[in-house]
Amino acid sequence: MTHRKKVTYAERDAPLCRGRKMQEDKMPELAEVEMIRRVLEPQLGGRTVTKLLVVRPEVVAHPQTEQFAENVCGAVIERLCRRGKYLQIIFQNGSRAVVHLRMTGQLLVLPADSPPEKYTQLVLSLDDGRELRFLDMRRFGRWWFLQKDEPDTFTGMQTLGPEPSDERLTAGYLREKAGASRKAIKDWLLCQQYVAGIGNIYSDEILFAAGIYPGRGACSLTEKEWERLAEEIPRTMQFFVEKNEISAEDYLKSKGRDYRNTPYLQVYGHKGAPCPKCGAPLAGSRIAGRSSVYCLQCQK
Repeated sequence: MTHRKKVTYAERDAPLCRGRKMQEDKMPELAEVEMIRRVLEPQLGGRTVTKLLVVRPEVVAHPQTEQFAENVCGAVIERLCRRGKYLQIIFQNGSRAVVHLRMTGQLLVLPADSPPEKYTQLVLSLDDGRELRFLDMRRFGRWWFLQKDEPDTFTGMQTLGPEPSDERLTAGYLREKAGASRKAIKDWLLCQQYVAGIGNIYSDEILFAAGIYPGRGACSLTEKEWERLAEEIPRTMQFFVEKNEISAEDYLKSKGRDYRNTPYLQVYGHKGAPCPKCGAPLAGSRIAGRSSVYCLQCQK
């Protein structure tokens, strides 16, 4: 019988330092969007939007660009909040701007006289002489504006499942939602309507921590495996939220792309490296069209 070694927080707290360079264009997931929220909120809270510049109209998904500008200009920012991978700018009048960064979106607060940033798609001018600039090389990111009490039928947030920290996220909930699905559990975890905020990076990390092979059909998981998954989803996500803490100065230096999770990733991006549990080389393949890394010894 193979006994699954549980990775403790103490072991995770030691960076692996394998010398592997991570891909710089990996999509921001829950932990990265939460990092952005925590850095930007103190800089934006209480500021009034004085002007809007939209370089590429397609980044504004709702309403029309002219109406978006009219709604945003003059609005006072109260706070920022996050839902899954979405960032929301909440205004004092109860309206909100919603942003999804997609693959390459970046948000920077800079003095208005700072040199232009490449790939700038949208700029919010603020009453203190600074700007909130939205950069997006691949131009997949989107903005929406919702009036107070306006039904959200535009952003996709209304279809999201519970957050990883939600008490509803139990083994029973996961098992019920999976039902008889033959979808690979890795692919299933990426479905935002079941659990919000998990992407390619953290699905690999969660499944490794739970000892579950990512290509397994969701319907094949045992009760014990659902229990481990329900335990590891919130634990892994909270761990990486904490590890992604960054100062405003360092955030700006890296233009918001210095994700501090990299040294602590157990398997993602480490194909061929020794498994941190058993030492066997980590395997990699494409599962449901997504690159996946796992241990064939620890994830049967």
